[in-house]
Order: sequence, then C-alpha cells, then structure tokens
Amino acid sequence: MDLLKLGALDADDLRVISAHMQDSLVRVGDIKFLASAQQFALIANRFNWSSAEEKGKDYTRRRTGLHFNTVKSVRSSKIKHTADNAILELLAIEFVEEEAPSGKVRLDFAGGGVIELDVECLDAWLSDLGSEWGASRKPEHDLDAEPG
Repeated sequence: MDLLKLGALDADDLRVISAHMQDSLVRVGDIKFLASAQQFALIANRFNWSSAEEKGKDYTRRRTGLHFNTVKSVRSSKIKHTADNAILELLAIEFVEEEAPSGKVRLDFAGGGVIELDVECLDAWLSDLGSEWGASRKPEHDLDAEPG
C-alpha cells in the first residue's frame, strides 16, 4: 500500500496537490474550519489518477486528509453548509499570493461552488488515510462546456 503524503509551501507545490486531489469527492460534513487553531481541514475520497493512467489497472479511490495551517478566515459560495451529506466534487486548488507571504487559497468545486481561505502563508498537507478500493469509472470532463 503506497500512501501519498505531500506538503505545499508555495504555489508550485500546491499545483501538485491539486493534481492529485482533482475529482475527489468531499462530503460537506467532512469540511471543518477550526478558527482558534487557524486550521482548515477536509477528508475526501481521492481518485487515484496515477494508477488510472496505467494500462490494464483498475480505477481506485482512497480516503485522504487535506489540511491548511495559518488560516485567518474562510468564505464560501454556492455550498450549502447545513447539508452535511451533500457530496462535492473538487476540481482544482490554487494559491494567489497577495502581500508576501500571505494570500488566498481557492478550492473550486463542480457546479460553481468555491471555498476561499485567507492564509498568513501557504502551509498545506495531504495524507492518505488508508487502503484503496475499486471505483466504477474514471471521472470525465466536457472541456468544451461553458462554465456556469
């Protein structure tokens, strides 16, 4: 069992985490902002893109934790926080530096949902949490579709 563990301290590092987290499924109830600890965390069912690209390999998912430190505030749009069992599909994560080293981390979800974190600096960590299981299909995207 190859458990993935990654850290991101700059935008390039976060692009690697974003690539691994693309098409992860996140239950709204598994998203938390711990204001007193300045941490934002989520647990996702991460699609294993690495094995999906290998010919003859089965598609798999794995529980993965993702957390950010030094988070000053969190904003969101088009996400119903009271719907604990609603499932969001994570499309991408990006960091925009504002006044170095602070900036904003943006998590984009299918359907236009967004979570934006104001951070003192980028400090993100991804850790796989256990065994993988079979996924019935590989996620696909209509690259010609208009957003929104």
